[in-house]
Amino acid sequence: MNWDQIEGNWKQFKGKVQEKWGDLTDDDLDKAEGNREQLEGRIQERYGKTKEQAREEVDKFLNEN
Repeated sequence: MNWDQIEGNWKQFKGKVQEKWGDLTDDDLDKAEGNREQLEGRIQERYGKTKEQAREEVDKFLNEN
C-alpha cells in the first residue's frame, strides 16, 4: 500500500494505525489527517522514537498492509 492510498482512505485506515500504535489517541490521528510526517511525529512523541526509527516503523507498516 502506498501513502496516497492511505491519505485518500484515512478514516478507514485509522483503525489499523491504532492497532499498530495503540498509544496514539483519536485526537493524535485526527491531527495527523493522513499526513505521513504528522503521523511520524506523533509516533516519536508517544513512543520516544527518533525520526529515523518512526520513519522505519511506518515504512514497515506500509509494507505489511
